[in-house]
Amino acid sequence: MENSHPVLPPTGNNEDLLPGKFGRRKFISYCGLVASGVTIAACKKDKDNDNMPPAGSIDLGSGDIGILNYAYALEQLEAAFYIQVIASPYAGITANELALLTDIRDHEVAHREFFKTALGVKAITNLEVNFSAVNFGSRDSVLGTAKAFEDLGVSAYNGAGQLITDPGYLLLAGKIVSVEARHAAYIRDLISNGSFADSTAINASGLDLVNKPADVLTAAKPFLKSVLYAGNLPTV
Repeated sequence: MENSHPVLPPTGNNEDLLPGKFGRRKFISYCGLVASGVTIAACKKDKDNDNMPPAGSIDLGSGDIGILNYAYALEQLEAAFYIQVIASPYAGITANELALLTDIRDHEVAHREFFKTALGVKAITNLEVNFSAVNFGSRDSVLGTAKAFEDLGVSAYNGAGQLITDPGYLLLAGKIVSVEARHAAYIRDLISNGSFADSTAINASGLDLVNKPADVLTAAKPFLKSVLYAGNLPTV
C-alpha cells in the first residue's frame, strides 16, 4: 500500500500477517517481568556478527538481541521527544492534552527503561537525538512529529515481529505495539478527529502498516545524531 506520510516509508506492506496484540496502557508490569527472570542478557547467545560496522557507528547486533536493540533505539528516540514536549509545552496546550501527552511520555520512558534493563550489557549506548526540525512551541509541529513517530513505531514493531525467534520476546513486542497504536490513534484524533484509523494507517482489510528495519531507520535518521548500523540484523 502506498502512503503519503511525511516520515513513514512509502513501501509499507499492510498485507503481511502481523504479530498478535496484547494491549495494556500502563507498563509498570514490565518491571516485574524483568525482575522475574525475563532478562535478555542472560538468555541464549545470538550469532556472531558477520559484518563490521563503519567507524563511529553503533552496531545494533544480530539475532533477537539485534531486533531488541532496534526497538530500544526507537524507544529512546520517542522518549526523548516526549520528554522535551512536556518540558516545554506548546502554545495553547490544554490541560487534557498535557495530561495525556504526559501519559505517553511515561509510557515511552517505561518502554525505554524496560529494554535497557532487560538487554543489560548487550544494550546499545544512549543515543544523541536531533530535534532541530521540530518547533516545540507549535502545536502543529509537535503533533505532526508525534504522529510521524507513532505511525513509524507501529510499523516498525509490525515489521520486526516476523524476525523474532523467541516466543517470549514476540509476546512482549506484541504488548508494546498495541500501546504504540493507542498513542498513534490519540495523536491522530488530536490533529483531525476521526482519523485514528483512516486509510493512511490501515487498509481495507483492516491491517496496519508494516515496514522493514532498514526503511524505518532511514526514516528516523534525520532525528538522530548517532549513526546506527543495522547490517547484522536478521532478515526474511
